[in-house]
Amino acid sequence: MLVKIYGQNPSERELKRVVEALEHDGIVIYPTDSVYAFGCSLRSAKAVERLRRLRGRGDGPLSVVFDNLSQVSEYCRVDNATFRILKRNLPGPFTFILSASSRVPDKALERRRTIGIRIPSHPVARAVVEALGCPMITASVKDDDQVVEYTTDPELIEERYGREVSMVIDGGMGDNVPTTVVDLTGDEPEIQRVGKGELQ
Repeated sequence: MLVKIYGQNPSERELKRVVEALEHDGIVIYPTDSVYAFGCSLRSAKAVERLRRLRGRGDGPLSVVFDNLSQVSEYCRVDNATFRILKRNLPGPFTFILSASSRVPDKALERRRTIGIRIPSHPVARAVVEALGCPMITASVKDDDQVVEYTTDPELIEERYGREVSMVIDGGMGDNVPTTVVDLTGDEPEIQRVGKGELQ
């Protein structure tokens, strides 16, 4: 099912439909400021497990998408230096690796102690998380490590994944450049993947 949600003044009715799907263990595909992404509620262990199967287990760790920085500090260990880096760069096309707190479910971590965090600058992504009232577990829509044409067009994404997810949110054409991944768990920020964002 394809659901159109506009970045300016997202429809509350459509957001409610998305939230209902997420609250019933659903997976949605939604737009971000980089590539389109799978998302499910952090509270749904069943959906997290399905999301892992959907994207392939050997495909690296999952990330968590938040609505704002204060929500990040509830789920991750954030000292003053880390907070300053996050504040300068978020919302934006970054995935920051942080030490997870005990509030992040084991299903999301899979024996890791760290988690990738995102606050996309795309208003629809943040509107969905805000309406849901909790973070979403997320993973990029990609095909064999390549971002191909269908991963930027919501209608083509719906053709490819429509039967496997509750809905695809059409927020316009996506990008085909992934996020910049920055590890903040050491003494200095370490860029692990150069992508769309330029670290400030």
